[in-house]
Amino acid sequence: MRLLIASDIHGSNAAVKVLQQKLVDEGAEELILLGDIYNHGPRNPFPEEYAPMKVAEALNKMNNLTVIKGNCDSEVDEMISSFVFSESAYVFSDGKKIFLTHGHKYNENTLPAGCKVIIYGHFHVGFIKEKDGVIIANPGSVSLPKNNSEPSYLLLADGKLQLKSISSGKVLAEKDL
Repeated sequence: MRLLIASDIHGSNAAVKVLQQKLVDEGAEELILLGDIYNHGPRNPFPEEYAPMKVAEALNKMNNLTVIKGNCDSEVDEMISSFVFSESAYVFSDGKKIFLTHGHKYNENTLPAGCKVIIYGHFHVGFIKEKDGVIIANPGSVSLPKNNSEPSYLLLADGKLQLKSISSGKVLAEKDL
């Protein structure tokens, strides 16, 4: 199964359009969003094409979607969404159990017990690394990247995790699971 994993849209209709195209380009069967879907957040600027209702309309039309609740997602966000916001989730890939979360509670500094692979957003900087036998990845932000990083996403396919540039599709990092 090919999974496209992204985070921190923060209401950017432009980012959702790009993600929809990347889903097709990558041949991904599912889009996993790791939170902060509509609200730009009080510490962030407005992203390109800030239009939370247009983002909701686009996402509500998708049936291949898993959404994790972020720290900027609220009950009112759930009211305009036809999908469920989960606190966290697991996916299985090539025998590996992968924990998905937003990152404001669980991240590389606070791992859930027994976790061998964790993917989270929240920090707006993409990476893939291994720490104490745990594979840790972050897709970065598709709309508001930080620390001079570029907009990015993760592709999970064929037992491999790849961090890719939104603009060029270039592989920025990768790790075999």
